Amino acid sequence: MTALLRYLTHPEVEVDPDTPVPQWRLSAKGLARTRSLARAGWLSGTTHVISSGEYKALEAAGILAGALSLEVQRRDSMHENDRTSTGFLPPEEFEAVADAFFRHPRESIRGWERALDAQQRIVHEVEAILAQRLTGDILVVGHGAVGTLLFCHYAGLPIDRAHDQPAGGGHYFSLVVEGRRVLHSWRPMETPPPPLPGGNLA
Repeated sequence: MTALLRYLTHPEVEVDPDTPVPQWRLSAKGLARTRSLARAGWLSGTTHVISSGEYKALEAAGILAGALSLEVQRRDSMHENDRTSTGFLPPEEFEAVADAFFRHPRESIRGWERALDAQQRIVHEVEAILAQRLTGDILVVGHGAVGTLLFCHYAGLPIDRAHDQPAGGGHYFSLVVEGRRVLHSWRPMETPPPPLPGGNLA
């Protein structure tokens, strides 16, 4: 059997400017999408669920782990890129700063964690997980920006927002553990993975 790591970004959240972003919760839509995935069945080969320590990721991971009768393993260093220097930004301003974050990965944009540093951090975390030589498929629940940086690393692509997940969150990509081969780019969590040669799902 081919062991896979799937990186899933949390879906939609309740935006609350008065609450620190790491403490935001999933919205009704985000909860519904996560519960639908929990019922879908194609994660049945998953034997480990690992989550960022941010509440919205833990919330999604808890729903999925519960459906699989698994415990969530929390790794606080898998958090989203550090944006505490600016705190909450209105959507248009946020998108402009995020564009600059990806466009200039070696620079700190308005005090944000550099994209290069965030990429090194998330890759280190995932490699630490894989170094445990866990059996079965691994589901990692995290965030869009660091997820994109992780995808770029394993796909051998330069850091570029062109490789970002589509808007809304709730997307995943799959990685073959042996050889660290990316099987597919971002897919909505409602879309089952493509079949692997031999009949397994990617």
